[in-house]
Amino acid sequence: SARSGRHGLNRGKIQDVVGSVATERAISTIALHAHGIPHVFPPAVMDEAAKADHATMKNREDWRKIPLVTIDPADAKDHDDAVFAEVDENPENRGGVVVYVAIADVAWYVRPDSALDREAFKRGNSVYFPDRVVPMLPERISNDLCSLKEGVDRPALAVRMTFSRDGRKIGHTFHRVMMKSAARLAYTQAQQAIDGAPDDKTETILDGVLKPLWHAYDVLKRGRDRRQPLDLDLPERKVMLSEEGKVTSVAFTDRLDAHKLIEEMMVLANVAAAETLNAKDMPLLFRVHEEPSQDKLESLRDTAESAGLTLAKGQVLKTRHLNQLLHQAAGKDEAELINMATLRSMTQAYYSPKNFGHFGLALQNYAHFTSPIRRYADLIVHRRLKRLMRGDRRKPNQKRLAEVCAHISDCEREAEYAEREMVDFYKALFMKDKIGERYSGHVSGVTSFGLFVELEETFVEGMVPFQELTDDYYHHLPEEHSVLGERTGRRFRLGDPVTIRVLSVDLSRREVAFQMLAGGGHEVPRGGTAARRSSRTAGRKRPQRTPKGNSAKKPLRKRPARKRNTRRK
Repeated sequence: SARSGRHGLNRGKIQDVVGSVATERAISTIALHAHGIPHVFPPAVMDEAAKADHATMKNREDWRKIPLVTIDPADAKDHDDAVFAEVDENPENRGGVVVYVAIADVAWYVRPDSALDREAFKRGNSVYFPDRVVPMLPERISNDLCSLKEGVDRPALAVRMTFSRDGRKIGHTFHRVMMKSAARLAYTQAQQAIDGAPDDKTETILDGVLKPLWHAYDVLKRGRDRRQPLDLDLPERKVMLSEEGKVTSVAFTDRLDAHKLIEEMMVLANVAAAETLNAKDMPLLFRVHEEPSQDKLESLRDTAESAGLTLAKGQVLKTRHLNQLLHQAAGKDEAELINMATLRSMTQAYYSPKNFGHFGLALQNYAHFTSPIRRYADLIVHRRLKRLMRGDRRKPNQKRLAEVCAHISDCEREAEYAEREMVDFYKALFMKDKIGERYSGHVSGVTSFGLFVELEETFVEGMVPFQELTDDYYHHLPEEHSVLGERTGRRFRLGDPVTIRVLSVDLSRREVAFQMLAGGGHEVPRGGTAARRSSRTAGRKRPQRTPKGNSAKKPLRKRPARKRNTRRK
């Protein structure tokens, strides 16, 4: 923009018309700009990607006869990891297994300080909206040259891991390879084959590939069970769109053994990468997840005690102690409360040049290695591993490494904020024509200005403002994750079942408002007027319960964080 004269108004030029503020395209575009997320690749980056050529066999092992397979969501566009497993033939390791994990060799195409590299660093990671993906790398790289396509030669950085029959890792080695995926499978497709319903593709690899993978997973689970990573039961909700981009539902995403198999093999490959670089004293980007603060733990302990449960005290907290609490609550009415309270007690994971361990996974050495297409941290780890394999022991600048960690951690946070806002928008859009309808749900958040409720049928979350709870004056008890009626003693706790009516939908603010109909111990009287308040509270001015500045348009990134999934580990 530029000024017209000394005291003139600002002038500007329209660069793009995004359309109505209540449309999907406009909201996603606004979210990208609000969070400073680059979404258009510069010409130099696109030109470099277009000129990229296929990798050669030079300095690579030939793994093309190993029947590695990719197992991904059915709608995945890129496939950057492939797996294979077999029984260990070593007589000294009876009952043991060998697991192969191959990851696309993105570092071969994205060289340090190239245009592709600078843009990938700037973005930090890919961003996933319900209606589009903003990739870290151009499609020529992510969806073509670095996608492990079925039956196509692709360069990869691979790890071969050997485990004993009780799931303990005996050893591992890294390899630069050329591979050829034997099959591209969806999670449900692989799971159905194991469950006895193979299709034409999975029938041919059932005995030679899929069953050995599942056998290896059974072995790995023994090690996992001994390690006891945090075992939260909070399944992910996914916004489902039609081909026209309209919301059809907010669906529960099943956690199949196929998901868990891939997740565990990726976790162990990440551990192997961290251990290899650590052993050679090579600085790297650790994926750090610190233990909860004492204040958060005391709050969780209070919540557990209010539900008649106990959390171990007077010792160094381990994930197994939290798992004991979660197992106490399993199958009880308090299960939702305890799972959500445990999640809220956790710190956020981040990248660091210092190794503080990963509390949630119960691991001392952990780094991201398995997704270099969508995370810059993994790309750096790939480069360090390849440097070691060449015999190059030069160490990177530690100050620069700390700056990289801070930058990509910030990029990850912005992506999470933007992704959450877009999911909230689509959920609000889904509820737009449902005003006045009744739903069952449970309390998913307790704040000083109202209750958040997640619906059982649609998994949409909305808020019951305190001004809608007109039968009493409610006190917020944050240490108990509840609110308590002053006169009636009526209590709403995190996880409590309730019945609500949809009051309003504000698309621009991505908010759904509910009216409480039942819950907290008894029916709310009909009418909802101030006249029904008790004589004790009716003559008193009710304190303001809404957030400060509620009348103003809410900034995009100020929505309270209520993250319910643990996808980013």
